[in-house]
Amino acid sequence: MTDTSSRLHTGSHDLPVSPELSRFMAGNWTPSPLPDTARVPGHDLTPARRARLSARFPGERLIVPAGELRVRSNDCDHRFRPHSAYAWLTGLTGEDQVGHVLVMEPSGPHGHEAVLYLRPRSPRTDGNEEFYRDRRYGEFWVGRRPDLAEAERLTGIRCAHLDALGSPVGRDAATDVELAAALSELRLVKDTWEVGQLQLAVDHTAAGFEDVVRALPRALGHPRGERWIEGVFGLRARAEGNGTGYDTIAASGAHACVLHWIRNDGRLNGEDLLLLDAGVETDTLYTADITRTLPLSGRFSPVQRQVYELVLAAQDAGMAALRPGASFRDFHRAGMRVIAEGLAEWGVLKNAEGDLYRRYTLCSSGHMLGLDVHDCAKARSETYLDGVLEEGQVLTVEPGLYLQPDDETLPAELRGIGVRIEDDLVVTADGARLMSGALPRTVDGIEEWMGHLLDSAAS
Repeated sequence: MTDTSSRLHTGSHDLPVSPELSRFMAGNWTPSPLPDTARVPGHDLTPARRARLSARFPGERLIVPAGELRVRSNDCDHRFRPHSAYAWLTGLTGEDQVGHVLVMEPSGPHGHEAVLYLRPRSPRTDGNEEFYRDRRYGEFWVGRRPDLAEAERLTGIRCAHLDALGSPVGRDAATDVELAAALSELRLVKDTWEVGQLQLAVDHTAAGFEDVVRALPRALGHPRGERWIEGVFGLRARAEGNGTGYDTIAASGAHACVLHWIRNDGRLNGEDLLLLDAGVETDTLYTADITRTLPLSGRFSPVQRQVYELVLAAQDAGMAALRPGASFRDFHRAGMRVIAEGLAEWGVLKNAEGDLYRRYTLCSSGHMLGLDVHDCAKARSETYLDGVLEEGQVLTVEPGLYLQPDDETLPAELRGIGVRIEDDLVVTADGARLMSGALPRTVDGIEEWMGHLLDSAAS
């Protein structure tokens, strides 16, 4: 009998297992194999991805870990999500990938053989107790895992037990800057399947925004209405996909001037704006990233309209600058020219020259989008931030104005207003396609959309 007790992740209150119970647990289980037809989504695309990575590093062992669990508190772990590069190369996206490692072993003068080291389904014989006692990995605690043969059918990759990995020497994506950069750069251009997954994420996100508007009457009556909004969107994200692709920003009033406001603990005031920045992540881990700034009353006030329409004009200018061959930074520069000129027209700035407008914009106005909300972030600057756009890249355009409530350079009526408008676009042969066009962007369009949804929710 194999002694597994020293390796099990059991609770401090667990009682010892008697020999009788161990024998009783070891037998009389019906086989429950995975369907022979099961495959990871996009399984036909991953070999070419691995081949592209192989070509970058001939003759070198490449190590791409899925990642490990992280403790949230005491004996509770954070929900696990595998590393994006691991998911992209294997197609495996589930919470059962904890600790697994893809190794690209040099094979021949130029190629590699992929080997996936994983923790297979634990047997229920020979005294093995993991399946019913281990709180981190046991099948009865967290769900079943495939065995090695099933994992090979799922992925098309040769699989081996994690215990056989040892401590391999090679380039490790967790620590090797050059390998991490290459994995980011290889994902800069999305294939057709990836664009489809991103469109699915966008569509689910649009539905989540509609849910939020319908829920506004109840949210307005709650002492922490921002949390109500977060919860409503989170329900859609979990029901349709893996969850949210990042922490939802539900920022009302002056909270919208805090770019990454995720406390979401404020009360909603019907006279204020709500800045909602949220995205659904699909089961394949591709995320949308959309922001709308909505009048909680359903109608923009004159000064809210003034600020909103300047940001919208900046976004229009940024979108118009998207095309293959354009500098990645062109769309940001185009939008910021509009912002600076608008601030000068309002008398907030003396003129539109220089970079003083940045007091009110604070950050760049877009980024790549994909498996990560800020996708491909480890790519070298010459291939991304200082590079040029290519057909198939997916990115956000999200200019904003953040007029702080205590900013004495602003007239009183502008203070405390934050507006961001963010959409997701895919670069096409002659420009860019708006993926998030199902959600209105104009003042009139938003007011009509909100009115319709609120009316339908009340009936």
